Amino acid sequence: MKRPWALIALTVILFPLATSAQTYRKVIVDQDASGPGGSNLQAIMVLVQSPKVETLGIAIVSGDAWRDEELGHTLRLLELVGRTDIPVLPGAAFPLVHTREEALLDEQLYGKINYMGAWDARWWHEPFDVPQAKFPEGMPHAKPSTEDAAHFMIRMVHQYPHQVTIVAVGPMTDLALAIRIDPQFPELAQELVFMGGSINPITNAAEWETDPRHEFNFWFDPEAAHIALTAHWAKVTCIPVDISIKTHFTHAMAEQIAKSGTVLGKYLLDYYVTAIDYMWDELAAAAWIDPSIITSERMYYLDVNIEHGPNYGDTLTWPARDKPNITGTPVHVLMDLNVEKFNNFFVDLMSSPTPKPTP
Repeated sequence: MKRPWALIALTVILFPLATSAQTYRKVIVDQDASGPGGSNLQAIMVLVQSPKVETLGIAIVSGDAWRDEELGHTLRLLELVGRTDIPVLPGAAFPLVHTREEALLDEQLYGKINYMGAWDARWWHEPFDVPQAKFPEGMPHAKPSTEDAAHFMIRMVHQYPHQVTIVAVGPMTDLALAIRIDPQFPELAQELVFMGGSINPITNAAEWETDPRHEFNFWFDPEAAHIALTAHWAKVTCIPVDISIKTHFTHAMAEQIAKSGTVLGKYLLDYYVTAIDYMWDELAAAAWIDPSIITSERMYYLDVNIEHGPNYGDTLTWPARDKPNITGTPVHVLMDLNVEKFNNFFVDLMSSPTPKPTP
């Protein structure tokens, strides 16, 4: 039977468009975006820069800094790279239960807490203050969305069921709120990828020397992490301290990216963070985009210690044979990587022109 040439021509024209549209992977990043520069904002840009990814929105939660300050840094970076089309959603300003007052009391009772994020006395300011001095990159003109992070994430997984990955690289407060508002939320997501937890990191760093199961994102909001980890997701991937501390964003890498001549390259060099160079959150984003970066993983059931005491917020792990009766989804815990491949991936991606908005 002869096929009409007009139909054949139309098929030839439309097929590449349909194929192209299917290549975008949908993601929402939930981030405690302290800045300027540093791992948090760089992880956001890994997703924004990828030609394979459609970033549906950026949810901002208090953690490394207060939420409102983080919103400003995120909006300003998106202005600089020309991607203010991406919604920036205000998330939780405070953890569900944990407070700074309790953390300071715990420090008196159980010893020094080496890092407290927004609560840390070294850069403390009131929660809803946004000091202009914190913005050497300039204050943003763009505004955050009027929709909150939890409801946005719920709306997106209902709009795109089983198509949206949540990359959660800050405390899990927004996830916990979304789960409590809509118990279907984790089941409708395609995957949860998170940076958090610590098993047995090989390091002499003070933060883990006396408590290798401590990790900031879990510790800042233990109850939220407990809710997220005992929910039933289709798939869960964890980037713990163990693998994160094998990565380093060096000044030489920043200089190499800056040679690209892009606005992003200049930004990364201008606001290179010298205090700590671990690429915690960038690795989470990169491993989701290109899993071949990872060379070793283990399967564990995870939870968080929510007993208020010296080990409050610590990571709990069990292999399948030892798991308790009440658990969530077994977790792919990433343990090792090809560092050279990861570094090349990051430098190449950050050196590229920022993609235009997804059609």
